[in-house]
Amino acid sequence: MPESQDTVWLTQEAFDKLTKELEYLKGEGRTKISNKIAEARSEGDLSENGGYHAARDEQGQAEARILQLDQMLRHAQVGERPTASDKVAPGSKVTVYYFGDSSDTETFLLGSREMMNVDKSVDTPVYSPQSPLGGAVVGLRPGESTSYQAPSGKAIKVTVVSVSA
Repeated sequence: MPESQDTVWLTQEAFDKLTKELEYLKGEGRTKISNKIAEARSEGDLSENGGYHAARDEQGQAEARILQLDQMLRHAQVGERPTASDKVAPGSKVTVYYFGDSSDTETFLLGSREMMNVDKSVDTPVYSPQSPLGGAVVGLRPGESTSYQAPSGKAIKVTVVSVSA
């Protein structure tokens, strides 16, 4: 599958865990929440029923998570991290040097932020290829520089120091 701006890179382990979470939420998770709502509704006056409102909030959060997971898994590209690379690609561990006031380096994994929660081997921050920094460095080689616009509107210049698996 060709990569696009919507592509979400995931390891097989992350994909499997997220698929399992989605199946649970669509099945048993929905049933449990529906039962909580029904039980709270049977207690009478809904306007002052904290259990009912909490269950409805839980239902809203679960449905939002289902939509998020559906979207993510639909656009997932599953694969192993690159074993070696001379340029930045999804799955790469990247170290960049920031120019300017802070003149600092940062190392991160270019992939899906969901991987931080499900893949135990991820030990650095994760930036998606759709993020300003992630999108700016995709395809660059060590020693190449670029700039990107931070959410604050400020232009930030970085140089790719290293790329590894």
